[in-house]
Amino acid sequence: MIELLATLMINPLPLVRWQQALLLLPLCLCISIVYKTIKCENLREIPMAVLKNWITIVIGMYVVGVALLLIYELLA
Repeated sequence: MIELLATLMINPLPLVRWQQALLLLPLCLCISIVYKTIKCENLREIPMAVLKNWITIVIGMYVVGVALLLIYELLA
């Protein structure tokens, strides 16, 4: 088992761009869940707050990514 994990760290699986972009979604969801679980006082508020925060983070990250790509394309 350890050898398999070590092999994956040395030779990672090849991912195309859209697959890399999709990996952002669960990462942002985990961050949003942890953040809103700490901040919300009422347990009933957490699902909607997590959803709003998750959407905000994902849209913000993609907007920053597109802006940096445009800046790169203009300067290169």
